[in-house]
Amino acid sequence: MKKLILFLALISLAFVMIPATATFAQEPAADSGAGGLVAAESAQSAPPVQSGSFFTVVAKSGALGILLWLSIFAAAGFSVYFTVDCAITVRVKRIMPEELIENVTASMQEGDVLKALENCENEPGPLANVLTAGFSHVEEGYDVIQEAITTAADLETERIMQKLTWLSVVGNIAPMLGLLGTVQGMIRAFANLAGGAPDIGALALNISQALFTTAAGLTIAVPCVAVYYTFRNNANTLILRMEAMTLELIKDLRNVEVVEE
Repeated sequence: MKKLILFLALISLAFVMIPATATFAQEPAADSGAGGLVAAESAQSAPPVQSGSFFTVVAKSGALGILLWLSIFAAAGFSVYFTVDCAITVRVKRIMPEELIENVTASMQEGDVLKALENCENEPGPLANVLTAGFSHVEEGYDVIQEAITTAADLETERIMQKLTWLSVVGNIAPMLGLLGTVQGMIRAFANLAGGAPDIGALALNISQALFTTAAGLTIAVPCVAVYYTFRNNANTLILRMEAMTLELIKDLRNVEVVEE
């Protein structure tokens, strides 16, 4: 199911990222009278103006330009992948399963630490890992239990944040790729001007590439940054709730003794 969601998201992004084909050159309207005839004759004798569509800009951007566009499309695909992955990761049901909380609470009310530890093993996850770290040191005293839980919580927090960081990485790289495409397009444009009589069509394509890459990079970066901070804030809230829930579940360990068979 997860692979299907990612595949559909990438296909949707491909259609969204390809803008509608728009031409920059328009034929001038013919004026009435002799001036209109002269304009029509000059238009027929003039060389055809290159199309400024998105596909033409990409095809005419050179080897480096095509490589940059492939990198931008790859960044767009990774942004969708990491967004879906973070949406799956930062969920209450995944971090703090309700069934696990109920089972551990019932086991602790019965004073059965081994059963609570078994419940954590049956439902692995961030909360289960933190609780397991505490239950594994139940014979060493409450202070050791708290230290083990704090260490495990920090480790789970780092794991979650590492996944979220990839969204920030894509959000930072995308505008840099767009800026590099802008620089490359402007270099080609000024090289065209330096050659004497400039080719207006090629000059327009070079400038279009510079603008298209900038717009593409920002289009990827802005949602990535917004989604990253949204998921990060949600993750911080869930982590604090998880730590509070853990302390609530282990508070009875002060007087609980493990009876080994």
